[in-house]
Amino acid sequence: MTVTDQTDVADLVILDGRQSPRAAEVQRGVCRMFRALGFATLTELPLSTGHRADVVAINRKGDIWITEIKSCVQDFRSDAKWPEYWGHCDRLFFAVPQDMPDILPAAAGLIVADRYGAEIVREVAGRPLPPARRKAVLLRFAMAGALRLDSVLEPLIDPTMARQDG
Repeated sequence: MTVTDQTDVADLVILDGRQSPRAAEVQRGVCRMFRALGFATLTELPLSTGHRADVVAINRKGDIWITEIKSCVQDFRSDAKWPEYWGHCDRLFFAVPQDMPDILPAAAGLIVADRYGAEIVREVAGRPLPPARRKAVLLRFAMAGALRLDSVLEPLIDPTMARQDG
């Protein structure tokens, strides 16, 4: 991938085909907000449960926040896996487009986003992870980030061939 003078780096969004265009715009805004708050982010991070977290954000203190993106009411009603994410983060948020009605549970925070940015409109109390789980999530985040970078730098290497057991 080469960035030319005509391409804005912020417009280079890597999509994996799971997101609707609307969800991809929310994802982009959420990631921009987290970067402004001092977090690093990964999208579509596989968790030990086999589910994928839409956005995982980690800051220098090691705080882990997960954001579940809901692009419409039907998207929320058809997905009941979100409570499982609490076992992998200190804080859990829903992120939605501005025009979505607030039907989301108060057990998670709420972020309103578009492709340009996002705002936390409802905070959520943290639930600190146990140290062993925190270490496992941090290692999963680090490995996924490194493998994704490797796939950009060395596109001919199959990242599924990397050993995950150390």
